[in-house]
Amino acid sequence: MAAQDKVAVTQLLNRWQQGDEQALDSLLPSIYSELERLANAQLRRDYNATIQPTELVSEAYLRLVDASQIDIANRAHFYSIAARMMRQVLVDRYRKREAAKRGGGKTLLTLDQFADAKPNPPIELERLDDALTALEALDHRQAEIVNLRFFGGLKTTEIADLLEVSDRTVKREWAAAKLWLHREIAA
Repeated sequence: MAAQDKVAVTQLLNRWQQGDEQALDSLLPSIYSELERLANAQLRRDYNATIQPTELVSEAYLRLVDASQIDIANRAHFYSIAARMMRQVLVDRYRKREAAKRGGGKTLLTLDQFADAKPNPPIELERLDDALTALEALDHRQAEIVNLRFFGGLKTTEIADLLEVSDRTVKREWAAAKLWLHREIAA
């Protein structure tokens, strides 16, 4: 995204926060392709996905509109919330599917989609969500990095840009969070 586009998105977000409904209408076309990229990245990792990227973006968008009381600080915060909304849509669908099946057909994911290391065994989406919620209580930035990288499909440089930290910091925090999550899920 070009620098002027980033500024335009931030300005539209600020106008939306101040109650300008037209800003929200203008915002969607500006960010739709990015939201669709986030959805595609997430759905590539969900082996049992029962939702299309367009549908995931639509459901997340509806939740964002409903959550208009949320104070969105900046563009990075908005994309973080969008990734979290997509995560929640997927977790909600997973829970409904599991309730219908009474425990069969678990949705399995792996945390090493971006890693060069040996593959890790797949994990259930609900266990990952619970572990991520616990991580958010311990270290918000690490949870944010996991959310943006795993659920948002962003690369290290994109996350560093959004969070205004170095690539090195993102890599270090990602490694620490991934280790913590593996331990938490295995426990």
